[in-house]
Amino acid sequence: MRTALADVPEGSAVVVALSGGADSLALAAAVVFEAPKLGLRAASVTIDHGLQAGSDAVAAEAARTAAHLGLDARVVRVDVDGSGGPEAAARDARNRALRATAAEVGAAAVLLGHTLDDQAETVLLGLARGAGAGSLQGIAPVREDDEGVRWMRPLLAVRRETTRAFCEASDLEYWNDPHNSEDRFARVRVRERVLPVLEAELGPGIAEALARTAEQLREDTEAFEEMIHETIEDIVEHAEAGISVSVAALAANPAALRNRIIRLVVDSEFGVSLTRSQTIEVARLVTDWSGQGPIDLPGCSAARRGGQIVFTAPS
Repeated sequence: MRTALADVPEGSAVVVALSGGADSLALAAAVVFEAPKLGLRAASVTIDHGLQAGSDAVAAEAARTAAHLGLDARVVRVDVDGSGGPEAAARDARNRALRATAAEVGAAAVLLGHTLDDQAETVLLGLARGAGAGSLQGIAPVREDDEGVRWMRPLLAVRRETTRAFCEASDLEYWNDPHNSEDRFARVRVRERVLPVLEAELGPGIAEALARTAEQLREDTEAFEEMIHETIEDIVEHAEAGISVSVAALAANPAALRNRIIRLVVDSEFGVSLTRSQTIEVARLVTDWSGQGPIDLPGCSAARRGGQIVFTAPS
C-alpha cells in the first residue's frame, strides 16, 4: 500500500471508492493507516445507485464505518439511465460521481479496491472474447483518464480471501453484494465456475498466473506503444480529408507493429477502434496488393494510392 501511494504528492488528498464490500473496506482501513505517514489527506465516497432495495441503508452503513475509521466519509446518490445496458450505465454514473467528488476535495487520485481475483477474471473474460493482447492486459494498476483523473488500484496483488480475512480479524462488518452471486453475469460465472474448475484440473496458482500474464503484456504493450509513436512520426502524413501512411514503411515492419500502427492511426484520426479482421484487410493493401479498391471501415475508408495507404472520412 505504501509503495502504491508513494507517487501521490505529499499534502494532497486521495478518495477511496467505498462500496462497503470487503475489498474496498480493507482498502479504506489500509489508507487510514498509511496516509498520515505519507502526509496525505483521505476521504471516502460511497455511490448509491438506487438499483437494489435498501441500497441507501447499505451506503449509509458503509459511510458510518468509514467515518469510524477516520475518513472524511461521503455518500452520493446517482441516477442510472440504463443506456448501453445496466452494468455500463451504472459504471458510467459511478465514475462521473467519483470524478466530481475527487474535484470537490482536490484529490490527486481515486483509489479502487480491485484485487488479484478481479484481475484474473478480467483476463479470462478478455481471452474468451478473443480481444487480443490489449484486453489481456487486464486492469491497469494506475491509469489517468482523458479528464485528468488518476485511478489507482493498490490491492491488485492481494487475493480476495485476504481482504475478507482482514475485515473479519478487524471486526469490520462488510456487505455482500447479491449481484456477486447472480450467474446471469459472465464475471460471476467465471468466478464461481470457471476459475474453480481450472484450479481443480490444472492445480493451484491459476489466478496468480493470469495476473502475471496481464502484467507481462502491459510491459510489452508499453514497449510497443513507444516504438509505434516513434515510427509514426516518420511515416504518417496529413492528406486531404484524412491521413496517409507510407506503404514501404508499413511493409518494412513486422506484422504485429504494422497492425498496431494501422489501428492507432485510425483511432487517433477518426476515433474508431478497428477489429482484427478490419485491421488485417487494411494490412492486405500493403502485403497482398492486387489492385483491390477502397475498404469501407467504421468512420472512414482506406485505399492504396501510389506509395501511400490513405485513410479518409466519408464525404
